[in-house]
Amino acid sequence: MLSYIRFADSLSAWFGKTFGWLIMLMTVGVSYEVFVRYVLHSPTSWSLDVSFIMYGTLFMMGGAYTLSRGGHVRGDFIYRLWPVRVQGAVDFVLYLLFFFPGVTALILSGWKYAGRSWQYAEVSVNSPAGIPIYQFKTVLVAAGVLLFIQGIAQLFRSIIAMRDGVWIDAEEDVEETEQLLLREQAEKAGVHVD
Repeated sequence: MLSYIRFADSLSAWFGKTFGWLIMLMTVGVSYEVFVRYVLHSPTSWSLDVSFIMYGTLFMMGGAYTLSRGGHVRGDFIYRLWPVRVQGAVDFVLYLLFFFPGVTALILSGWKYAGRSWQYAEVSVNSPAGIPIYQFKTVLVAAGVLLFIQGIAQLFRSIIAMRDGVWIDAEEDVEETEQLLLREQAEKAGVHVD
C-alpha cells in the first residue's frame, strides 16, 4: 500500500507541477492582450478563449495533486475532533460512496464528450478566431484518470488510518510563503520553529 501511495503522490505531483507552468503562459498571454488592446488599440480575437482553456486545464490537471496534499475544501469542524481511526473509516466510506462514482462518471462522460468533439474537430463558438477545443475536452478524461489513481491512494491512506491510527502524509514539496516568512522571522529572533 505504501509503495502505491508514493507512486500516486509522485505522479500527481509531476502532473500538477508540470501543468502549473500554465500560469506563466497565461500571464504572458493576458499581458500581451492588455498591451495590444490598450496600447496598440488592436485587440485579439483569441486571447480570452486561450486563457480560459489554459486556466481550465490547470484547474483540472491540478486536482489530483491537490487531493494528494489534502488541499481540497473540507468541512472538518467536527471531523477533526474524531480519533484518527474514525476519520479513516469515514473517509473510506465517503470515497467509496461518493468520490469513486463521481470520478468514474467524469471519466466515462468525459470520454464520450471528448470523442464527439474530436470527431467533428470542435472549435470555440465564443470567438471569431474559431480556436480548436477538442484537445481541451480530452483533459476531462486525463484529469479523471489521475483523480481515480490518486483516489485509490487516498483509500489506502484511510485503510492505514483505520488499522494503525496514523495518517500517511504526502511528502512536503511546497510551503506557503507565510510559513517561510514566519520561520525567517523566528530565526532572526532566535526562536526555533518546526
